[in-house]
Amino acid sequence: MSSTSARPASSASEVTTGLALMFLSVMFSPLIDIFAKLAVVTIPSAEVTAGRFVVQALFMLPIVIWRQSFADFSWRQSLFHAIRGLIITVSMISFVTTLKYMAVADAIAIFFVEPIIVTILGGIFLKETIGWRRYTACGVGFFGAMLIIQPSFQEVGFIALLPVLSALCIAIFVLMTRVLSHREDPWAMQFQMGIWGLLFCTILLFIGEGSGSDLFDPVMPVGSAWFYLAGVGAMAAIAGIFGVYAYRAAPASTLAPLQYFEIVSATIFAWLVFGDFPNAVKWLGIMIIMASGFYILWRERRFASKPVSDTSEVTLAP
Repeated sequence: MSSTSARPASSASEVTTGLALMFLSVMFSPLIDIFAKLAVVTIPSAEVTAGRFVVQALFMLPIVIWRQSFADFSWRQSLFHAIRGLIITVSMISFVTTLKYMAVADAIAIFFVEPIIVTILGGIFLKETIGWRRYTACGVGFFGAMLIIQPSFQEVGFIALLPVLSALCIAIFVLMTRVLSHREDPWAMQFQMGIWGLLFCTILLFIGEGSGSDLFDPVMPVGSAWFYLAGVGAMAAIAGIFGVYAYRAAPASTLAPLQYFEIVSATIFAWLVFGDFPNAVKWLGIMIIMASGFYILWRERRFASKPVSDTSEVTLAP
């Protein structure tokens, strides 16, 4: 997504276009997790993540070449990009592993504590002004997450905490992206993220070969597994492209609330494909997380010149 701090205010038609594109983005985004859940049955998490990076990078490459974004690469920031690539790799492997054992909607709902974590970390490390109301909303949001985690923890153990780890990694990724976003092209940043992520996945798969680990021991995909891997990467690329152009058309603070619709669309897709549907307690937790997130966004729009959750690069759920 492009930087919103320096561009002129969007017209009404641009905002409408941005909202439509963001809606498409959050509709496609859960399909990443649907394909990942299907793939991780027979393919280790790191290999699914590597497949996503490969397809996503191949989608980005012609765009980067066409836009001549290579000229915007900041090679002196390679260490910075490498750290971002490592963080996004840990986040994705954690989330894909979760999908093997948990329902898609539950995992995504827990992951959506990410904006709450961004708010807290932004106040600590970027010295964002965060009042007691938003901190209270963060606490309420975490309580909602616990309503989902607690029964899931009884079913799958510590696996239920992996979406929180994934959300923490994405929150750190978002803050690091904000530091760099005003100086580099968003397409170049996404392409470099994919290359570094693929490198780290390759290292993990090389080390894990023959270990028998369902996380890191690579296998040769067979049959429909190839389709699932391709689906993970293709849906990630499509959702990312829609997101990039959504944020070019409309302010992040306007579009951010639509991201929570991903929980709803994920629930619909998971019910259609796997027959999973949250129970009443989990729905309560989902509603609490969404309400706290909306409140935080509202406070940011009212009192902050730029929301702490605003970045210049698309950061969708893994």
